[in-house]
Amino acid sequence: MTTADDDLPAASRQMTSSFLTDVLTGLSAPLKQVPPKYFYDEAGSHLFDRICELPEYYVTRTELGILQDSAADMAQALGPGVLLIEPGSGNSAKISLLLAQLQDPVGYVPVEISGEHMLASLEAVRAQFPDLEILPVCDDFTAPFTVPTSSRAPSRRVVFFPGSTLGNFPPHDAVELLRSFHEVAGPDGALLLGADLRKAPEIVLPAYDDSAGVTAAFNRNLLVRMQRELGADLDADAFRHQAVWNDAESRIEMHLVSTAAQTIRVGGQCFEFAAEEPIVTEYSYKYTRERLAGLATEAGFRVAQVWTDAREWFSVQLLTRN
Repeated sequence: MTTADDDLPAASRQMTSSFLTDVLTGLSAPLKQVPPKYFYDEAGSHLFDRICELPEYYVTRTELGILQDSAADMAQALGPGVLLIEPGSGNSAKISLLLAQLQDPVGYVPVEISGEHMLASLEAVRAQFPDLEILPVCDDFTAPFTVPTSSRAPSRRVVFFPGSTLGNFPPHDAVELLRSFHEVAGPDGALLLGADLRKAPEIVLPAYDDSAGVTAAFNRNLLVRMQRELGADLDADAFRHQAVWNDAESRIEMHLVSTAAQTIRVGGQCFEFAAEEPIVTEYSYKYTRERLAGLATEAGFRVAQVWTDAREWFSVQLLTRN
C-alpha cells in the first residue's frame, strides 16, 4: 500500500491484525517462534539503529565500507535513469551513498513496515536530494506490494536490499523472497543484494549478544510490543535473550528463553511455557559465495558482479535477471 502521512493509521491497523495472526500461529507451533519483522516498531527500529553503531556489530560498518569504496562502480553497473526500490529501508542510511553516485535516478521507493520511523528518516534523504522523487510505501515487503509509478519512466528498476536481512529467511523462503524481487525488478531489472558471509563463530556471536545489552533489549521489545499492541498478558522480564551459533545450518539463532514455567495469554488463547523453553525470534544465515549463487540461480537471477571487504566478511552482489 502506498502511504502518505495520513495513510499510516490504516496501515498500522492492518499490521496489528497480521501481528496477532502470526503470534498466535507461531506460539502454537511445537517450536514456538515469532517472525523477526515484528522487531521493527518505532522503538525497535531505534534500538536497531543503536545496534548498528555497536563495536561488536561488524555488519553495518563493513557494508558501509564496501559502499563507500565501490558505490561509483555499482552506479556505473546499474546505469542511468533507474528507479531504486529499497525493501526494509529502515533509517535509509545506506541509500545516500548509492544515490550520490547514480546518474539521473528517476526516483526512490523505500518500503518499510515501521511507517513513522521511515517518514522521519526520509527527511535527511529529501534534504540531501531535493530534486529526487521519493515515493514511500508502508508495507510488509515479505508479501506482494505495489510499486508507485514515478513521474518519469525509468530505464530499469533496481531493487536495493542491503544489510543481512536475506539471512533471516531459511533457504527455501530466501529463494521465494528473491523470486518476489525478481518480479518487482521486472524485465531488464536488477537486484543489488547485501549478504553476510560465513566466518568464525567467535566473530559472529558477539554481534548478536553485545556487552551493552542493546540486542537483548531489542529482542525483548518484541514482548513489550505484544503487550502494548495485542494486549498480551505476559512478563517480559521473565524471558532472557540468548544467541546461539548453529554450525550445521550456518546460522545464528536468537531466542527469548523462559526463565520459569509460565503462561502467556494473548488473543483469547493461552500458551504454556516450561522453564528454559525458547521462542525463536530470528535466524541469521551466513552464506558462502557458492551458496548465494545457488539461491540466486533458483530465483531466476545470475551473479553479475560481487564487491567485498578485504577480509571477505560481507558482500554486495549485483544480480541480474536470467
